Amino acid sequence: MKHWPRLALIAWVMLRHGMDQLVLTRFSHPGLRLLARVLAVGRRLDAPRGVRLRLAFERLGPIFVKFGQVLSTRRDLLPPDIADELARLQDRVPPFPSVQAREIIERSLGRPIDAVFAQLDADPVASASIAQVYFGVLHDGRQVAVKVLRPGMLEVIDADLGLLRTGAQWLERLSADGRRLRPREVVAEFDKYLHDELDFGREAANAAQLRRNMDGLDLLLVPEMVWEHTSAEVLVMERMFGMPISQVDQLRAAGVDIPKLARDGVTIFFTQVFRDGFFHADMHP
Repeated sequence: MKHWPRLALIAWVMLRHGMDQLVLTRFSHPGLRLLARVLAVGRRLDAPRGVRLRLAFERLGPIFVKFGQVLSTRRDLLPPDIADELARLQDRVPPFPSVQAREIIERSLGRPIDAVFAQLDADPVASASIAQVYFGVLHDGRQVAVKVLRPGMLEVIDADLGLLRTGAQWLERLSADGRRLRPREVVAEFDKYLHDELDFGREAANAAQLRRNMDGLDLLLVPEMVWEHTSAEVLVMERMFGMPISQVDQLRAAGVDIPKLARDGVTIFFTQVFRDGFFHADMHP
């Protein structure tokens, strides 16, 4: 029974943003189409469907945002308008207040902001489901990117994981196909993945390992971790300059050899997978 309030919130958010219409109108059955019309009474759904889906995921929190991020990479499955809108979840989730971010940095590092940074931007450059990022400068002149964990993340994620575990148990009980898919094991893997992602010390260690692995390949630059200013909630790394690989027109305008870039991308990924057995798997551009 403890999950009913969360289930009610999910249902309310989905109805408010018209997700029922997105599903029901895809069926040709007259009864389902009638149900869609009845549920639409009294609601104004003027925003495009992709925008409504993105807003619903943002409202429901990090697990739903993560799901939207994964969906945005599957352009073979989604219409372009929905995939384009869900791609905004990769780095344009509404930010949390910078005052909170500064408090987290000072508490986590045990030092005042001014003792760590010569300059730290007031506003984030990007905000995603787990954290948001600021640019800054250390006292030795190094330009850095500062990743700060969203406050209260662990409690929110644990609550939704509990809901997923309950759903997985019911699926196994009620469906033979459900048992075959082993949903409880899937949720357990998702649980481990999310909790690993909430520990920036682990992320920094992985990034440092990738940097060592790629040394000498001359195709990939991996930012250096600033270990003395890194904790479980704050990750400080060398700032990198570039452009998203998804901005093909911008790349061409800059004179980038697109076929060579594609070959190099395959070489980089295959080297990580087949030579090192250690690869970057977050599917952002």
